[in-house]
Amino acid sequence: LVPFISMLFLTLLLLFLALFPGAFNCCTKISDEIPKGILRRVEKFEIQKTDGLCHLEAVILYIENRKFCVSPQIRRVTKWMKKHKHKISRKNHRGKKQRRTKIIKKKVKKQ
Repeated sequence: LVPFISMLFLTLLLLFLALFPGAFNCCTKISDEIPKGILRRVEKFEIQKTDGLCHLEAVILYIENRKFCVSPQIRRVTKWMKKHKHKISRKNHRGKKQRRTKIIKKKVKKQ
């Protein structure tokens, strides 16, 4: 009975992770200050909204595969985001970056 329960728990956990991949990727704490040196090294950023699984509004800054969660109310951050809009990370619902694909229509010859 114990192996069955543990196997059921593991299966449910894996199912949850598959259905909600961002559940454990939310910022739970945010900083109210950010040094200029960190903003200079930011490679990309995301805006975390309070809807969905995340219950805290934040700006996620990515620097060398590390993330920093800061308050979107920091004036320095809002000014920086307006200036660096090209660094925003655009993700689709599965967490992968979207790519533009060019659709090419083939001409059909009439006979």
